[in-house]
Amino acid sequence: MNTIWSDHVQGIMTLYLSRKLRFDDMFFDQYKSLFNLDQSATLNILEIGCGPGALAESLRKWYPNAHITAIDRDSNFIAFAKENITGVDFKEGDAAQLPFEDHSFDVTISNTVLEHVEPTAFWGEQRRVLKTGGICLCLSARKGLCCVAPCLETTVKEERFWESVPQSEDELEKFNVCRFPKSESEIPAFMEENGFTNVTTGYAVIDLTPDDSKYSPEMAELMIEALRQTDIEAVQSAHSNHADEILSVINGKYDERLRLYREGIKQWDTSVSVTMITRGMKG
Repeated sequence: MNTIWSDHVQGIMTLYLSRKLRFDDMFFDQYKSLFNLDQSATLNILEIGCGPGALAESLRKWYPNAHITAIDRDSNFIAFAKENITGVDFKEGDAAQLPFEDHSFDVTISNTVLEHVEPTAFWGEQRRVLKTGGICLCLSARKGLCCVAPCLETTVKEERFWESVPQSEDELEKFNVCRFPKSESEIPAFMEENGFTNVTTGYAVIDLTPDDSKYSPEMAELMIEALRQTDIEAVQSAHSNHADEILSVINGKYDERLRLYREGIKQWDTSVSVTMITRGMKG
């Protein structure tokens, strides 16, 4: 049983809620043009590093005739996905050693996985399991922007809490997070070097601004709750005796943000994510 990522890097709800927002149906037109897949085709799609399943959940809706298989090494993520998402075949599996036969899939897709896996294995395993003419889609997070509402700024109590948490070693380095980062030019170059052809690149820009009227109240509040959950799971992962006090502070801040939203007192806080989508074909 492997729970390293969900226990130490990103919690289940942090990852699920943030991805659920970025892969909401209202943003599908951006992904649709960059994925360039036939929505009516009976495709066999593999998502690699699916986390708690938010992207796979959207793929199931966007490509209704496809069979979606999704794998992740983290047992907690797969358990959550199996319990909460239907119509997708979730399995535990390693991106560097895909548990599938050669030429099994029409499409492979990964989201923020490339930077954590040794490149030869990452590209080679996808080439192996793809059919001839199959499509590899590599999604990679790029630098976005963030503007925080005044009521959500870090408090003195939170600063003191984090200063008190022992920092024995760099958690990201300890768990091999982002050991293989690639620039915007390196990703398509590596794809070509590993035997993919017809390589293209593009960018999906997702702005999450609760006070923007284009968003429904339900989605606006989901944006706020996703941020709350990120802060909560970060504190819980610190395993501190003072966590309850800080969780109360955090909940108070987000309750206030919801109150302001519901009363129409706009803050115009925003988070803009940029996802690079690199597409290649197995020749």
